[in-house]
Amino acid sequence: MAGNFELQGRHGKSRVRVSRVWRRPAAAGGHVIVEWSVAVSVVSDCLPSYTSSDNSAIVATDSIKNTVYVKAKECTEVVSMEEFAVILGRHFTSLYPQVSEATVTIVERPWERVVVDGKPHSHGFKVGVEKHSTEVIVKKSGSLLINSGIQGYSLLKTTQSGFEGFVTDRYRLLPDTRERIVATEVTAWWRYPFEHVSQLLSKPFCFTQRYQDVKKVLSETFFGPPDVGVYSPSVQNTLYLMAKEVLTRFPDISSIQLRMPNLHFLPVNLGSKENPLVKFADDVYLPTDEPHGTIEATLSRPMSKL
Repeated sequence: MAGNFELQGRHGKSRVRVSRVWRRPAAAGGHVIVEWSVAVSVVSDCLPSYTSSDNSAIVATDSIKNTVYVKAKECTEVVSMEEFAVILGRHFTSLYPQVSEATVTIVERPWERVVVDGKPHSHGFKVGVEKHSTEVIVKKSGSLLINSGIQGYSLLKTTQSGFEGFVTDRYRLLPDTRERIVATEVTAWWRYPFEHVSQLLSKPFCFTQRYQDVKKVLSETFFGPPDVGVYSPSVQNTLYLMAKEVLTRFPDISSIQLRMPNLHFLPVNLGSKENPLVKFADDVYLPTDEPHGTIEATLSRPMSKL
């Protein structure tokens, strides 16, 4: 309590950019590089710093920033961003008596190994597109919450998509169709079932591999078989099938949230009846994302929430 009021505060450091290289020999897979944007936010018992001039309990945000680099240096073996977030969370909640909880958020810039003449390069990388992200919450008790996700995962099909049978009223102008381009930029968040840091210490888990697995399942479900594809009657249905497949394939994921904006490709018709400059024949489109439809949903196992 702060006088007659209830005060809840937290502080930390955001956009701490750190890169780590592990220089393995080519025979062991070559060099590994990560580039992360790290945010740390701690819940700390430092009430006097808010209500008076006593800063003695504050862990300075500059110290928090410095800790990110120290812990990166101490990771002599390759770690995933989830593991690194847990390392940071455990550090702040165990070293400082006044810190009861730490939230660590990391977004990765996707440096991908290049392939030259069909062979993976030992130390050459290029920047990818979609970004791996995570949010980890560690409490002093060891309680743990791990969410991971994908940002900016762009997917498009030029056929095998339609939208029909929706509400008809005075506001509707959109006709039914069984033939359209469907495009989206997927944002996905999924939750792992780990509830205590001891679970990770007793049985290590490969978060990076699971991220690649989830990304693969999402795209395969969206596109369908490479020769014939799969029909999508709505973005809603496709979203549900993608989420369902992830939970079906991976028992170690307890829930998943998908956000899939419907990015439009509008048919182009130019001219008039007398002078048809461009007559649409499923070929020329105007791509636009303003405005765009927004479809999102969360699919969870019983007793699980994202």
